[in-house]
Amino acid sequence: MADKTMTADEVVARLEDGMTVGIGGWGLRRKPMALVRAVLRSSLKDLTVVSYGGPDVGLLCASGQARRVVHGFVSLDDHPLEPHFRAARESGTVEAVELDEGMFLAGLRAAALRLPFMPVRAGIGSDILRINPSLRTVADPYGSGDEVVAAKPLRLDAALVHTNLADAAGNAALTGPDQFFDDLFCQAADRAYVSTERIVPTGELLKQAGCVHALVIHRYMTHGVVEAPGGAHFTECRPDYGRDLEYLAAYVRDPQPVETFLASREAEPR
Repeated sequence: MADKTMTADEVVARLEDGMTVGIGGWGLRRKPMALVRAVLRSSLKDLTVVSYGGPDVGLLCASGQARRVVHGFVSLDDHPLEPHFRAARESGTVEAVELDEGMFLAGLRAAALRLPFMPVRAGIGSDILRINPSLRTVADPYGSGDEVVAAKPLRLDAALVHTNLADAAGNAALTGPDQFFDDLFCQAADRAYVSTERIVPTGELLKQAGCVHALVIHRYMTHGVVEAPGGAHFTECRPDYGRDLEYLAAYVRDPQPVETFLASREAEPR
C-alpha cells in the first residue's frame, strides 16, 4: 500500500486559490485545527468553505481567506455565536449560504454518491427556501403529490478531517462516540486529507479500532495523512481529550487577530 504520510504544510501546498474546501468535525468536535492553522499560515485566498462550522470557519473569515461559507451552523457549542464569523456576517465581508442541518447532510450524501440532488423534507415550511432562492423543490414522480426539497450536492475540491487513529496508507478510525459526517466529507471531495492523533501500523489500527464501525475512512477516500497529536485543539477529540474550556472562554471573551492566534503557544497542539 502506498505511503501517504505528509506534513500539514505539504497538504496546504496542494490546495489552490478559489477552491471549495470542506472541513470535517462539527462545532467544537474534532475540527482539524492543525490543518486549519496551516491554511491560515499560507497565502491561499478566495476559498469557499463548507462546514458544520466552529472556530475553523471563524478564523478563516477573520483571515480574509474565506470568500464564501456554506454552513449548517457556525457555533462554539458552549458559546452559541462564533465571534469572528459573527463579525464577518455583520460587516458583510463574507458571503454566507445557510442551509438546514439536514439539507446540508443531504447535500454531502448527494455529492458522495455523485447524484444531481438528494430529495429531503428538511427545509419544507421554513424560511430556508426564501433566503436561498436558488433551491428547488421536486414533486414525487410516482404520483403521490408529495413535494420535497432537491438538496444540491456539496461537491468539494478538497476535504480536511481529523481522526483518532490512522495508518500510513490513509485508513483512519474514529474511536470516540461521535462518528458523524467525516467519511461523507471525504467521499464528497476530489481529494481528502486526514490529520490524526497517531499513525500506527495497519494491524494495530484494526486492533485498536475495536470494530469495523470505527474504521469509517478508507484508503480509497484519502490522498494524504498527517500525524498531528493534539491536532484538534482547542476543540475536542474524544476519547483522547476534551475541548479546552479555559482557552475557549478566552477566545470568546477577547477574539484575537489571526496573527496573534497563530503566535500563541496555546494555539498549538498539545
